[in-house]
This record gives sequence, C-alpha cells and structure tokens, in this order.
Amino acid sequence: MLYAAWQVIACANANQWALMDLAAGRRWTFRELAEAADALPAEEPVVYPSGAGVSFVFDVLRAWHHERIACPLDAGQSKPAIANLPQGCVHVKTSSGSAGPSHLVAFTGAQLAADAQNIVATMGLRPNWPNLAVISLAHSYGFSNLVLPLLLHGIPLALAPSRLPEALRSAARQFSCLTLPAVPALWRVWRDAGAIPKSVKLAISAGAAFPATLEREIFERDGVKVHNFYGASECGGICYDAADTPRHSDDDVGAPLRGVSVTTDSEGRLVVCSKAVGETYWPEPDAALANGTFRVADRAEIRDGRVFLLGRHGDMINVAGQKVAPENIEQTILRCPGVAECVVFGAPDLDSVRAETIVACVSGDPSLTVSALKEFATHHLPPWQNPRHWWILPALSDPIRGKISRAKWRERFLAGKKF
Repeated sequence: MLYAAWQVIACANANQWALMDLAAGRRWTFRELAEAADALPAEEPVVYPSGAGVSFVFDVLRAWHHERIACPLDAGQSKPAIANLPQGCVHVKTSSGSAGPSHLVAFTGAQLAADAQNIVATMGLRPNWPNLAVISLAHSYGFSNLVLPLLLHGIPLALAPSRLPEALRSAARQFSCLTLPAVPALWRVWRDAGAIPKSVKLAISAGAAFPATLEREIFERDGVKVHNFYGASECGGICYDAADTPRHSDDDVGAPLRGVSVTTDSEGRLVVCSKAVGETYWPEPDAALANGTFRVADRAEIRDGRVFLLGRHGDMINVAGQKVAPENIEQTILRCPGVAECVVFGAPDLDSVRAETIVACVSGDPSLTVSALKEFATHHLPPWQNPRHWWILPALSDPIRGKISRAKWRERFLAGKKF
C-alpha cells in the first residue's frame, strides 16, 4: 500500500526536486529517488532506518518496496528484536518515554498514511514551501511531519547540516519559502541568536511543551508565528494551533487536527480517536491503546473546541494533603530571568506529614543561582508549592527529540546520582 502510494507521487512529480542534502550539496528529483529506491535490496525481515542523512529515506523506501517492517531509530539507539507483529502491521515506533518507560507501538500502513493526511490537511503543507529537517527523522514527530509528507504527498525535504544558528541561516538562504518544524529548545536558541530566517513561512513546534511567552517573544521580535503542535507516538498528531496570533497560555495546545476527535474519560484523561491511532503496543498490548482509540497520560479540558492540558495523570504532587500539578510550578519557574528549561516532580519526604517533597531541576543562563531561584519562587508561588530541592543543570531536554522526561529526572534524583 505505502509503496504504491509513493509510486503515484513519484510519477506525478517526476522532474521536481524531492530530497536535498545541504551538507553534501546534492539533490534528487522524485524520478531519481524512485529509481534509486527500486534498486535497493532488502534481505532482512526488519529494516532500521537511522541517522539524519539521505540513507534514512532510502531505507524507508527499501522497507516499503520489499514489504519489510520498518523500525526507525535515533542515533545510538539499540535495535529491538521484532517478530510476530499483528497482521497488517508494517511499522514500529519507539515512544519517547517522557511519562515512563518507552514502548514499541505497531502501525499498519493505513494508520501511517492517515496521520500524514491529517497533518498535511490541517497545517497546509505545500510543495512550494519545502520542509527543512533539523529534527530527528526517527522520532514520531519528524517521521510524520518530514518523511511521510515527502513520500506520500510530494512535499520536498531539505536536510540541514546541523541545528546550529549559523547552519540554519546558511540553509535558509537557499530558499525563498520554507516550512520549519522544530522543538522548543531549538526555537529558544535561534531566538537568542537572532537566527530565525525571514524565509520561514510556516513555523511549527512540537515534541515538548512550547511556552506561550517564548511564542509571543518570537512573534513580536521576528514577526514569525510559531504554531504549537501536540501529539503522541501512539496516535500521531492530536492538536494544532492554527491561529495567526500567539496563544495566551501554555496549557492551550490548540484544536484537534482534521480527522481527529477527542473526549475526556472519567479520570479527566484525554481520549483520542482517529484512523491514525496505532494498532497496539508490542509485545504487550494495553487497554490504553486499542480499537482506534488512545487514552493519553495527559489530563485535559475541552473548551470551545480547543484542548487545555491539566498535567499528567499520576504526576500530581501530594504535599501534606494538598495536591498540585508539577506543570503549574514549572510554568512559574520558567518566568524567572535566566531560566530556559525546568522540570518539577515529587519525591518521598522523610517527614511523613508532608508525604512528598517538591524537586525542581533547572537549566539556563550560567549565572543562574539557587538563591535567585528560591527568591523568585518565594515571591511567585504559595509557600507550600516552593521546591525544597533545586538542581541547576547544563541541559534537561533530549538533544534530538526535544523532550524533557520527568520520569527520567525523578529516577536519577531517587537514585542519588549527581547532576
């Protein structure tokens, strides 16, 4: 199914450029890409596309052509042994693990195609605004926004040599119009360096929460509206902020994509229904992902057709009987001058009356101090919500996926590791 759809796209756009390697200064038309893919062998039952180069795209086509399972991997990620997938499944994603252990998620070709269709239709991706790839092609976000639009919708893809500000400037000078999907940490770096190109016609941020303050700063200084995109590995795109002006709050993640419907369950968790929802977790199924629906770990409210996140189910911190969502504390700390990233979680407290103590891990300006953080928190948070433990770190988010894993940092704290 997927390879047949690709052949239709390649034929319709035969003489248009499809893929460009900016580091090597080489590009392929759709015809050249199709001819090269047709010649690729595939003896192994599972193909593992990896890296940030053109070989990733060729490996995806190789898997599709020979009806092999594709399992994209980030650099350095070990290859999972995959066998006996449910009938019709042709693709395996590795979830980010931001809410706990990572999982393998199995997809059919129709489910991948539906995700790409939802994204292209909602965001208005177009062939004359090529995608510039600075994010991981293996991550669900990059695969759905970069690889699938190229192969199933004819949206050209240019591979940037790096994510550094100067590399971005150099890459952007080669195009009059660009679509630029990135993660919040990159948007912050580019904003600070004054490197956001004027040629960016469509700017997207996903992979982690995008602060509304950063969105407003970029809009006011660079005239670029960065559109917040919210999704999950298990179901692809969920919500998108299509407005032309910045959001007013961090918890507003936009409206459901076309082809996606959302509700909340009795626990307040967001429930996603669409043709793009994955088939199942593998090898152990879970009721949270089944029959075309996915129960997200996030709690949410749906107001006026937009989704507002209320924090992760199970992440609530219990301080002497009072409960607070860590996201509320994070949003306050992120307003402290010099703070770039923050993750907050609860840890067992020796004081049995308190139940849990609040821990805040922060990264940002090298001059940032614990005393400055404490003073800011004292003036902006209720006393019982003030973190008792502060850790200042060089960085918190995954450099490739852009996510900050609360589960990972809590695990490191409880293990007594030094940061």
